[in-house]
Amino acid sequence: MFRRHAQNPILTAAQWPYPVNSVFNAGATLLQDGTTLLLCRVEDRRGLSHLCAARSANGIDGWQIDARPTMTPDPDRHPEELWGIEDPRITFVPELQKYAIVYTAFTRDGPGVAMALTTDFRTFDRLGVIMAPEDKDAALLPHRIDGNWALIHRPVSAPRAHMWISYSPDLKNWGGHAMMLQARKGAWWDANKIGLSPPPIETPRGWLVIYHGVKQSCAGCVYRLGLALFDLKRPEQLLQRGAEWVFGPGEVYEQRGDVGNVVFPCGYTLGADGDTVNIYYGAADTCLALATGSVREMLAWLDVQSE
Repeated sequence: MFRRHAQNPILTAAQWPYPVNSVFNAGATLLQDGTTLLLCRVEDRRGLSHLCAARSANGIDGWQIDARPTMTPDPDRHPEELWGIEDPRITFVPELQKYAIVYTAFTRDGPGVAMALTTDFRTFDRLGVIMAPEDKDAALLPHRIDGNWALIHRPVSAPRAHMWISYSPDLKNWGGHAMMLQARKGAWWDANKIGLSPPPIETPRGWLVIYHGVKQSCAGCVYRLGLALFDLKRPEQLLQRGAEWVFGPGEVYEQRGDVGNVVFPCGYTLGADGDTVNIYYGAADTCLALATGSVREMLAWLDVQSE
């Protein structure tokens, strides 16, 4: 379903202009001039994360990396960011003419969902925590649904974690909470814990969602990807869900690292043909890799493989 790029991994800590431990889980967007921007999660040598932008004309190589961290935790004004900021998802919002960055703020009480707005990835208007801990794996839909903004996120109700959607009139006050996708039980590849990966892809047939599932066994956890489709006007309504996973750790750089056996995308870009998808994913919580796919192929697969 997804084809790995021959130059993988495309970004590593060795390329960074300042000392870091690892580079992974990047939000992605295409800027107006066609440049691919990755807002990378960068873990420093203390173990705390910040965000740093890397830009490329072709989205593959020739990356221009900001000389200093692009967006750092600000615990003095935002105490919820005390232990770092992580895993950004980027949505361009035409109504605002701004990019919405939804990210994880690592608070004293665990991960929470925070949001910031930007026009240039230089300055950021932080809205603070919008979903209290424990919650993460969140992204904003690009336009309102029945007058309200919509946010997909993943609260935890131990021992299981499902995907939810919530609505807001102002991006600050959220309600109308509804479960979108439930983690399966038992021995399934996505039992007990699932979450959104990159932001949903809007198609004529519905919101195409790439999500991750966590297989837990005596040998540890394996993070793999699956597909689901949701109604355009009622995104909490599940239309199709694939029974099998479609992409999992198979290469050495995905199997070995700070957290082995992980493929974890937070961003994608869509080609000019409206079909080709570049998926940017964290590999083993250590580096960044690229895989390409097709919207048409994913939808066709769902037609055959849906449970």
